[in-house]
Amino acid sequence: MDIQEGLVYLTPEEMKDADEEAISEFGIDVLSLMENAGAAVASLARTILGGSVVGKKVGVLVGKGNNGGDGLVAARHLHTWGAEVKTVVGDRNAMGEVPVRQLRSVEKDGIPILAPGWPLGEFDLLVDSLLGYNSKGNPREPVKGMILNANASGVPILAVDIPSGLDASTGDPNEPCVVASSTLTLGFPKTGFLNTRCRRFVGSLYLRDVSFPQQVYSERSQKRTPFDKETVVRIW
Repeated sequence: MDIQEGLVYLTPEEMKDADEEAISEFGIDVLSLMENAGAAVASLARTILGGSVVGKKVGVLVGKGNNGGDGLVAARHLHTWGAEVKTVVGDRNAMGEVPVRQLRSVEKDGIPILAPGWPLGEFDLLVDSLLGYNSKGNPREPVKGMILNANASGVPILAVDIPSGLDASTGDPNEPCVVASSTLTLGFPKTGFLNTRCRRFVGSLYLRDVSFPQQVYSERSQKRTPFDKETVVRIW
């Protein structure tokens, strides 16, 4: 499917403004947005795995920021639904306050938390929640090694919002960059996706509602949300 007409693509700076407007003007807190995003990732993962995750092995690669928090929420949902979930955390000591709260929930739920370097070939699906749309430049360790490990595993990868290592503004890959089989971008697609050369890193691209108010869309020249018929829109 080709790029949907009528979609508004945002730069990282514009996306940050949309997030901040939802939080400050409408009182939709970061945890609520994260819960919505993580649940959406888990739901798409279930679809990719054939409609049921019971007995499926899912590895969630977790970075230090809110993107990592989204992945941890997804891990919790998938665990509840019957998947065998393990999380691989880059640097828990560098994590922000909100993703650390999600990490504690995952720990209490009995989901294993593993260090970088864990072999990834055992999984049926990997969830890439290492780097978000604000990331710039070549990924550094331990994320660099985790990306290389994921790409070498031969396991399908579902990227959260944007493949780690891809520039959300330009669509140019940094070194290294996750080669995803599917990407679930959240709220608005990013301008980098307009660069058709990014498609080999993005895979199938989906857009998911994360409960932004209508005003957030209309102020960005999008007359209505693209979710009038379904909560997930396939862009290509």
